Amino acid sequence: MAHQSTVNPAPLVSPGALNMDVSSPRTTAEARALYLKLFSGEMFKGFQNNTIARDLVMKRTLKNGKSLQFIYTGRTTAEYHVPGQSIMGNDAGAPPVAEKTITIDDLLISSAFLYELDETLAHYDLRSEISRKIGYALAEKYDRLIFRAIAKGARQASPVGKAGTPKTYEEPGGTQIQVGAADADAFDSGKLVTAFYNAAAALDEKGVSNDGRVAVLNPRQYYSLIQDVGTNGLVNRDVQGTSLQSGNGIIEIAGIKIYKSMNIPFFGNYGTKYGLTDGPANPGNTGSFVGSDTEFEDGGGVTGMNNNYGEQNAFDKSCGLIFQKEAAGVVEAIGPSVQVTSGDISVVYQGDVILGRLACGADFLNPAAAVELHVGTADAAFGTTYPANA
Repeated sequence: MAHQSTVNPAPLVSPGALNMDVSSPRTTAEARALYLKLFSGEMFKGFQNNTIARDLVMKRTLKNGKSLQFIYTGRTTAEYHVPGQSIMGNDAGAPPVAEKTITIDDLLISSAFLYELDETLAHYDLRSEISRKIGYALAEKYDRLIFRAIAKGARQASPVGKAGTPKTYEEPGGTQIQVGAADADAFDSGKLVTAFYNAAAALDEKGVSNDGRVAVLNPRQYYSLIQDVGTNGLVNRDVQGTSLQSGNGIIEIAGIKIYKSMNIPFFGNYGTKYGLTDGPANPGNTGSFVGSDTEFEDGGGVTGMNNNYGEQNAFDKSCGLIFQKEAAGVVEAIGPSVQVTSGDISVVYQGDVILGRLACGADFLNPAAAVELHVGTADAAFGTTYPANA
């Protein structure tokens, strides 16, 4: 055994201790108080979802106005000419014409104040992290509004028609397809596949273009489909593996490309439906983002919302969307952008406000191009009293 000296050791320099008497005993925490707490780079990224809706619908930029007008034209018929009879147009005055107006909602913002001293002391880039979180907040809201507008369109009758005009001259309305009778059926791969083929047939029968047909499902539904992809022939085997599991529209059913999103209206909430007898188990600690959007609670409008996006209980049975890009439109007056204070403002407050902003509005355009999947009895069309100025 090595011999240890009983002589008291010389005091050691403790660069990690904070104003400590070197002769006094100290805890590990006290001895290491000044050592750098290294930044891991994982910085509470929270709920980061790929926003997809903006590129899947009709997007227009609005300048010098508060709303944008879209024109509907109905159908007309062909007839045989009677020799000697003048041609003065059809008796019904077809095609009938109507309009759809999408109004810009008030300015949507997300902001944070960054104190200059905190930024100086921090050993990681606060500004870029805060800017990303602001961007996530705006993009999440953006997707939710558009997806609600598509669900609204799926519940609409023909937008074109006039009194005394035969139904022949009207464009078709939206489509709602039942996946099954019980909530758990929304996650059944076989029933989802059947619903997709029914949706594709409905779109074909209504004359909707094959170009730009997509579906957006809850992640659990998406993964239920890809687990059976080797046997159900939903996807070319060449794209299986990593690309298949990325969730970026790899699977196609009946020519409909499938995406997953936590921002579709799903059983009255966003993203999840737990507590089913034979459905998904609750993974626990999911955070509030899986719940309902409090801005759409029943019984009242939302200041700044100038389009009707529906109340929370209007989506109690909704479980997926299938649509073509003409189903809905989004109008932007101010695209997603970031502003940062500077100059005198920064001097007075010794910090900067980082502000993300967006001015847009969304609504359905062509109901025939929108299909809503549901379980049980389909939800009714949106009421006309919400919000008050819709």
